[in-house]
Amino acid sequence: MRGTALRPRLSVFRSSRFFSGQLIDDVAGKTLVAVSTRGAAGKTPVERARNAGAALADQARGQKVERAAFDRGGFAYAGAVRAFAEGARAGGLSF
Repeated sequence: MRGTALRPRLSVFRSSRFFSGQLIDDVAGKTLVAVSTRGAAGKTPVERARNAGAALADQARGQKVERAAFDRGGFAYAGAVRAFAEGARAGGLSF
């Protein structure tokens, strides 16, 4: 999967403590937007991931990005990964 300037790759990473996501333009080789759950609001990891997804979508709109290709990086589409995706979609990002 490769991201372009018009449809960057939304890559996610989940560790045992934190969750992060970034929009990557693979053609240019640069990260457009990046967010993490470190210091994010929310009581549970799922709430923090959902808020981080919404924050990423908000920052993406500032970069004039409306569409992305979702790359879950081999992580199951459940829990924090799903909450992050739902938060990004609720924030206006489509994939």
